[in-house]
Amino acid sequence: MIELHPEILEKNGKKEFVILTYEEFLAIQEALEDAEDLRDLRAAKQEDAGKPGMSIEKVKERYS
Repeated sequence: MIELHPEILEKNGKKEFVILTYEEFLAIQEALEDAEDLRDLRAAKQEDAGKPGMSIEKVKERYS
């Protein structure tokens, strides 16, 4: 879990902006990219469900 230390800025008494350290921002960005990759992988696996696979040996043979 990412530990955050946000600084909240208000405008007219309402929460308007959040300030994070650059390291915290990078951690959030990486987590979001990982989540997107996982979503894409799951969608691709679902799309290919039931289709025949190919062994690594056959892949090497085909593209060598």
